[in-house]
Amino acid sequence: MERTQRRSEVIYLDYQATTPCDRRVLDEVIPYFCEEFGNPHSVNHIMGRTAKAAIETARSNVAELIGAESPEDIIFTSGATEANNLALQGIARFYREKGDRIIISEIEHKCVIEASRALERDGFDVIRIPVSRKGIVDLQVLEEALSDRTLLVSIMSVNNEIGTIQPIAEISEICKRHGVFFHTDAAQAAGKIELNAFQVDLMSISGHKIYGPKGIGALYVRKKPRIRLIPLLYGGGQERGLRSGTLPTPLCVGLGKACEIARQEMQSEAARLAQLKEYFLSVLFSNLEKVYLNGDVDSRCIPGCLNLSFAGVEGEAIMLGMPEICISSGSACTSETLQPSHVLRALSVREELAHSSLRIGFGRFTTLEEVKFASEKLVEVVNKLRQMSPLW
Repeated sequence: MERTQRRSEVIYLDYQATTPCDRRVLDEVIPYFCEEFGNPHSVNHIMGRTAKAAIETARSNVAELIGAESPEDIIFTSGATEANNLALQGIARFYREKGDRIIISEIEHKCVIEASRALERDGFDVIRIPVSRKGIVDLQVLEEALSDRTLLVSIMSVNNEIGTIQPIAEISEICKRHGVFFHTDAAQAAGKIELNAFQVDLMSISGHKIYGPKGIGALYVRKKPRIRLIPLLYGGGQERGLRSGTLPTPLCVGLGKACEIARQEMQSEAARLAQLKEYFLSVLFSNLEKVYLNGDVDSRCIPGCLNLSFAGVEGEAIMLGMPEICISSGSACTSETLQPSHVLRALSVREELAHSSLRIGFGRFTTLEEVKFASEKLVEVVNKLRQMSPLW
């Protein structure tokens, strides 16, 4: 496949924030805006049935990507934020009589953190467990935090800032031993690593993280044995009564197609991204001193995500020095704040290094030529800023 899907005047290296919609996905989606525009819930006529059939195909594609037992386990949402909120608040409020403790890690996505805070204000006991310097959940601390009042553990599969892969199978075993529901935010994992939905009770994904449309996502909710949730939205009872509202057929179709492509190309894409990452780091480490890789430098990290700290310079200053390259100083949801990343703080990264950090994301349309240019430009800008700094 040609890797030409980008604006020619910029180099986009922020694939953890969002991804471009793959044109193969777009081609699949377009007919459902204009020609096949039927309401998928109007199954008494051909237009409605056509839309419904397309959605069910998409549901199957999502299920196959994440390893769900049945397409019926998939509930479409507006994205991972809604899916995460539905999982946490839905479980907590339905099973409240059985317990009041929720456990998350210190490096969860902001939507999980804020959903937990909302539950905390409503009287729930929220435990935030630490991670190692590599960003891995401490399994012993997790097990010690469990009690007979624990309802739910929510640990993300892959971190959105440092790319660390959590030991989901081991966490699952701990939760099963204690009879606790287990939810994972897999927005950054879907299409990048193999997922086994049978290991968890609930799993969230997002379309725009896997080259699908924005505004669509899904929540895996295990149906057998059945998991019950209190819905966030009330209406016509669509999606097993868990998420009312007319399904957006084009977006559902787009998510399904994106999942189909990701499943087919995941292994080859990971191998290519690993090569780009190796080249990029070799240029930086060969030409700059005091560059630190945040997270796991070994195999427990997706190859397309890098988080680096450059001693002696501000991350924001580096970004201003190379406006033609789109990178991030943290997650897209918190990039407007000047506070150090909560993820890097949880890794015990020194504050000055946290302020000098950049998140660099490679993806499906990143070329070797772009990586060469970006690595050389980054070396140039960091050296220039260090020469200007009285602290260096």
